[in-house]
Amino acid sequence: MQEPINIILAEDEPSLGMIIKESLETRNFKVHLAMNGEEAYKLYKTVQPELLVLDVMMPKKDGFTLAKEIRLEDDTIPIIFLTAKSQTQDVVEGFSIGGNDYLKKPFSMEELIVRINNLLNRKKVQSTAEILKIGAYTFDFPKQLLTFQDNTTQLTHREAHLLFHLIKNKNEVLERSLILNKLWGNDDFFSARSMDVFITKLRKKLNQDDTIQIVNVRGFGYKLIC
Repeated sequence: MQEPINIILAEDEPSLGMIIKESLETRNFKVHLAMNGEEAYKLYKTVQPELLVLDVMMPKKDGFTLAKEIRLEDDTIPIIFLTAKSQTQDVVEGFSIGGNDYLKKPFSMEELIVRINNLLNRKKVQSTAEILKIGAYTFDFPKQLLTFQDNTTQLTHREAHLLFHLIKNKNEVLERSLILNKLWGNDDFFSARSMDVFITKLRKKLNQDDTIQIVNVRGFGYKLIC
């Protein structure tokens, strides 16, 4: 039997939260229910979910704020917002901060399940396309694996995302402040020093192919040359 799919559901209405949880768990999902945004973020750090369903209006931390924080760490995980709001600007804001779908209350469970499955299927298709070649290396971005011949190295989450953006901008300058804000959440001195450390680590992990270089373009950022 297929392993259940981990989902985090953040919903502060206990009765609705339990209805959604129980309905999804009959469809081979493992639902981790949080009653507020802070609790949901703690679950996100430990559960490794494949999708997030976030109520917009929650105590302690709302769904939009939570999504912004998660997008700084992971720009691929699907996020569905649940909301009682119907104003156009709220929908626009949800998509602009990285939401993949938006479901207005009240909604049917069948509609939620269809939307979840659509996003998971889309992610699966995207994942198969993110096996990248860089010189003599193969980089499996979804699994965060870097392979040279028969040797495979497990990258950290931040190493993998940094390398992914370098490859996507291969032979072009990757702007320093842009990637710092995306992966570190700010571009202050300490974050910049941390990024320099990660660049050094990536250079070492790519040093078996001397056609690959990560060049520091002073005052602008980094360039992956291959």
